[in-house]
Amino acid sequence: MALARVYMDWNATAPLSDAARVAMLHALTIPGNASSVHSEGRAARALTEKARRQVAALVGADPVHLVFTSGATEAASHVLTPNFRMGRSLLTIGRLYVSAIEHPAVREGGRFPAEQVTEVPVTRAGVIDLQALESVLAAHDQASGIAMVALMLVNNETGIVQPVAEAARVVHQHGGILVVDAVQAAGRMQIDIAALDADFIILSSHKIGGPKGVGALVGRGEALMPSPLVRGGGQEKGHRSGTENVHGIIGFGAAAEFALEALVQHRAQVSGLRDELEAGLLEAASDVIIHGRDVERVGNTCFFTLPGLKSETGQIAFDLEGIALSAGSACSSGKVGRSHVLTAMGLDPEMGGLRISMGPATSRQDVAAVVSAFKKISDRRRPAGEAA
Repeated sequence: MALARVYMDWNATAPLSDAARVAMLHALTIPGNASSVHSEGRAARALTEKARRQVAALVGADPVHLVFTSGATEAASHVLTPNFRMGRSLLTIGRLYVSAIEHPAVREGGRFPAEQVTEVPVTRAGVIDLQALESVLAAHDQASGIAMVALMLVNNETGIVQPVAEAARVVHQHGGILVVDAVQAAGRMQIDIAALDADFIILSSHKIGGPKGVGALVGRGEALMPSPLVRGGGQEKGHRSGTENVHGIIGFGAAAEFALEALVQHRAQVSGLRDELEAGLLEAASDVIIHGRDVERVGNTCFFTLPGLKSETGQIAFDLEGIALSAGSACSSGKVGRSHVLTAMGLDPEMGGLRISMGPATSRQDVAAVVSAFKKISDRRRPAGEAA
């Protein structure tokens, strides 16, 4: 009999929601190009604009200021550039400052040359060091151009919530621009672009139950915009050319609407399951280290280290037990390496980390299965003859 599988890797990709699936199947029956003026084209355009409103609502933004992209990585490459426009005037960004725990899509600096990217440290708790941010911005060479800061709202490995609103005050006091990666926060906590005081927000469809290959860059306004990354026919008001991925965009919109509803209905439930899971891990192995327990986290993520167990070994062991989880970020073509997040937190770079992430469909039975598998794996690492 085949082993029943338990999916616990929602931070890598959330399962496609029924709402997104239904919306996409409908969209596939519409033959029109969303840029065409005939009836079929207008039908496709109407659905993409509905999706724009649905996705913008996820972060409390004006849909007019949302640009659809092929994913969060493209959105990051779009906005992380030295070349901006303020209305019709050119504007130069002199340096990009990124926190040490950013996702590689942001940490690599987008279109900035490597020598124009500065890393800002985080505390041992895994939160950006606001004093360090203040120091680097105070020392920023204004003659080189404006400073840009990129900071994630929720870390993709630990689930730790970053003090974005506080960072925004520091950034704006120094005349800078703040870009917020909200990929792991969307659908897991309330987000309001104005309350965060973010200038730009990056979103991804497949993290919230939408299809892969769709993302968005959301701005506070249209006066300040980066130079286009993709040029051509002028779609997305010239900010992102190329025929719109209509069925993908529509799936993104449906997923965003469902994620907002699920946030209200299932947030406490998912958080409770995470707490139940962590209690089970600690009971099974008292030396397990759960990262971020002392600071604010989103309720769906548990990032832990089991001393004596390498990340890759643990990931394979859980997989053999029928549990799908990850060793940190699933962004490197299946590679499992050192966690730059744990390193940034001042922990042993050889320390491995395993990430369990859940969603509205996760059940208590799933949690029990993970705890049972964890106990087996933990017991196997003990020296022969040692009591469990």
